[in-house]
Amino acid sequence: MITKASGSLEDGDEVFMRRALDLARLARTQAEVPVGAVLVRDGVILTEAANEVETRQDATAHAEMLAIGEAQALLKTWRLNGTTLYVTKEPCPMCAGALAHVRVDRIVFGVGDPKAGACGGAFNLFELSGLNHRCVLTPGVLAGESLGLLQEFFRERRAEG
Repeated sequence: MITKASGSLEDGDEVFMRRALDLARLARTQAEVPVGAVLVRDGVILTEAANEVETRQDATAHAEMLAIGEAQALLKTWRLNGTTLYVTKEPCPMCAGALAHVRVDRIVFGVGDPKAGACGGAFNLFELSGLNHRCVLTPGVLAGESLGLLQEFFRERRAEG
């Protein structure tokens, strides 16, 4: 089953992705891998987060996971039907699995991740036949900016030794 959107952007996709990029830049200032996420319902930001893996010393503190957790607390439910997640980098298997489990409708991401992406990069979790929820995927929104942030971050990390 193909779950990618047909390349068409919805109103607000670039606006919300720009906010996710702002959050990614914030993560970078905290020595975090620069990834930002924004969770939206009905054109309104519910929650937003940046990576905090190093800050929290918690491997699960990806931007997507933090945005999901905050939204569940805010809405007082684990189900996030009717939402769209904007994230600067393709979700990993952990995050994609969580997004499917909480029933996010749509995932819009910037740069793909051919090594570890679970939304079509390394594999597409949403093509598993037994999965009871499928997210519509819209890849490549402001991908160049997302890629640039990641490349700069890792270039600096390698230079630090």
